[in-house]
Amino acid sequence: MSTGEGTTVNGGSKSGRTGGATSEKAVGPHGTAKPVRSTDQPKPRIIKNDPWYDSYASRADAMKSSEIRALFSVASRPDVVSLAGGMPYLERMPFDRLSELIAKMMRDEGDKAWQYGSAQGDPHLREDVLQIMELEGIKDVQADDVVISNGSQNALDLITRIMCDPGDVVIAEAPNYVGALGVFRSFQVQVANAETDEDGLIPESFEETIKSQRAAGRKVKFLYTVPNFHNPAGVTMSVERRPRILEIARKYHVLVVEDNPYGLLGFDGQTYPALKSMDSQNVVYLSSFSKIIAPGMRIAWIVAPAGIRQKLILANEASILCPPNMSQMTITTYLDNFDWKAQISDYRGMYKERCNAMDAALKEYLPYCSWNKPKGGFYIWLRIPDGLNSKEMLPRAITAKVAYVAGTGFYLNGEGTHHMRLSFCYPTPERIHEGIRRLAGVMDAERETVELFGTASSRIDDSDDRTDKNVAKRTAPAAKNATSKRNHTV
Repeated sequence: MSTGEGTTVNGGSKSGRTGGATSEKAVGPHGTAKPVRSTDQPKPRIIKNDPWYDSYASRADAMKSSEIRALFSVASRPDVVSLAGGMPYLERMPFDRLSELIAKMMRDEGDKAWQYGSAQGDPHLREDVLQIMELEGIKDVQADDVVISNGSQNALDLITRIMCDPGDVVIAEAPNYVGALGVFRSFQVQVANAETDEDGLIPESFEETIKSQRAAGRKVKFLYTVPNFHNPAGVTMSVERRPRILEIARKYHVLVVEDNPYGLLGFDGQTYPALKSMDSQNVVYLSSFSKIIAPGMRIAWIVAPAGIRQKLILANEASILCPPNMSQMTITTYLDNFDWKAQISDYRGMYKERCNAMDAALKEYLPYCSWNKPKGGFYIWLRIPDGLNSKEMLPRAITAKVAYVAGTGFYLNGEGTHHMRLSFCYPTPERIHEGIRRLAGVMDAERETVELFGTASSRIDDSDDRTDKNVAKRTAPAAKNATSKRNHTV
């Protein structure tokens, strides 16, 4: 959605509805006014492929598919090296033994697994997550302090639902997690970006953002932060900055929402003290099983101060009635019967190897780009040369059978054209090397275009031929998966 303009839907502008139903635009991420309905009844305009177009709530205008989801159908093709999705590599899970235990669980407790449950979540699972949080210093909590949700996305939806009115402000680290942007957009919440560097969120920028938003008469409801191995930037908030961030939040009475799905995935086994461990009353803590066990289970958890927790339980009940017992009991079956700490340690080593493979391939093929090498998590945030546009370049990358996420997907204001997110979590080291090689062929062709014409958006017909030559120049390694035999035509 472009700010300050009517949202184009199905080829038409919603601000141009017949009958003048809306005299002002819907609330946007950067301060567009709330719709003001005229006294005249609108004359419905029938859209061929959507006869209910004029019946939608104004907040539906802001909903759109994320750039990551839009890539899934293409990136999942076996001939495409996908450096796009943040999917954990699950083939090392003990599925044979786990399936036997799940079958036993169903024989013994199938009636419970297939029944409704509590809106707060299964008590057994809420006990289990306490030992996970202890690894990051969260110790002074009880099972009753925990609320189970349908994944962290649902958790973030719940906290935004109970805290924010349309037009309220959430401060977030730039670049932003794309899933969070989708939630904030759906509630017509404005996102104010605070700056980050290699040590994470910059305290001075956080404080200045609060002050500037309040000076403009806006309500700042909370800070949304991914402090460990940030998605997409890959950076980690330094231990030294964490108390300062909390001090600023308390000073201005701003709630902190800490989203921590990657905290246990430090490559060398390192963990960082959770913000929640430093401040129990001003931090809402979110974490998930999606990155460490199974995203398909859609199970996460929330720890919040008592008043917020009760509102979250009510919101959870209103939204989904209860988290699914089957998923919760599958997770507890795994946690109770396997050495999950050893499994996570194995993942750390695997992801470290893949990150090193991507770092080495970037140095070999894209030395003119820049990036921070992460110490954990799933992502590298790549800065591409001036004049290139990661979003415009993506179709040509897909044609060359490599996928990434353009940086524009992580902003609401059109920024991010000079960045892309590369995920190293799912492809093997050999596939990563091949994917970066393909990407370099595309990027070299883009650079030639910029050198010749001054802008990457100035296309000429023979750009395809130049890309072909650049890809052909690069000799693919003797790959085990025979990726060198695949078509690299752009």
